[in-house]
Amino acid sequence: MPRLLEDLAPYQADLAGIAVESTYNWYWLVDGLMDHGYTVRLVNTSAIPQYDGLKHGDDQSDALHLAQLMRLGLLPEGYIYPREQRSTRDLLRRRFALVRQAVTLMLSIQSSFSRSTGKQLSSNTLRRLTPSQLADLFPDLATRYGVLIQFKLWLTTQEQITALEHWVRKDLVRPDQLRQLQSVPGIGPILGMTILLESGDIARFASVSDYASYCRMVESVRLSNGKRKGHGNRKCGNRYLCWAFMEAANFAVRFDPMIRRWYERKRARKHRVVAIKAVAHKLARACYHMLHEATPFNVKRAFA
Repeated sequence: MPRLLEDLAPYQADLAGIAVESTYNWYWLVDGLMDHGYTVRLVNTSAIPQYDGLKHGDDQSDALHLAQLMRLGLLPEGYIYPREQRSTRDLLRRRFALVRQAVTLMLSIQSSFSRSTGKQLSSNTLRRLTPSQLADLFPDLATRYGVLIQFKLWLTTQEQITALEHWVRKDLVRPDQLRQLQSVPGIGPILGMTILLESGDIARFASVSDYASYCRMVESVRLSNGKRKGHGNRKCGNRYLCWAFMEAANFAVRFDPMIRRWYERKRARKHRVVAIKAVAHKLARACYHMLHEATPFNVKRAFA
């Protein structure tokens, strides 16, 4: 960083901005430049229109291309998430990796039990077992030893997941918004924290349609003269928000009568996945209005 600042110092007064590509390690660079008074534009790399007329491209030509797009006001930009809550958001994302590890360990234990006994061990039963009770289920000593290792790792992982969730909830800047989101059927503490932290400042979305698109709730398709000509970038958007609203939709359909009736009407005409995605789309739009207007959830307004 000191070397970069030294190279930029002679031109600081003349720079209109610095374009930084949104790669996995942009935090330190963007934060450092902004701390020293530079205007930083975080480039949305997936949305940059490439110039196909170039026969050869390198870092210098790419930098020139970004400068030209910035000069013309055409530079696709990403959102620079405020650093105050960025680490909390990333910590909640680490929970996904821990949960995957815990599920992998549980499935491995269940598989070992099935191979050894020819029976099934449900997840609920496994959660209630102690290490000694689990060991009694395996007559072979080597198998028992391997399963106990995995079970102890699973217990440790579960403890860390619980501690992580407690930390994130305690570190939230706006717990009132979390309570607001939890008024939505299907949204509990984890989904609520995910939606709140991944959405960030809701004012950054110009409209509810922009927010729904960011949540991957909008179909990715290219039409010309009413005919399908292909697909756009299906992965454009936030995969964590997409997961959160799809999970919330599945729970809402199970536990809310009005949402279930709306889903069943949609299900009668569409595939189940399409119907659930439609419910998730409705919930995403409702959460946008709730966060934007600071109002509680109104199921009649969303699913009338």
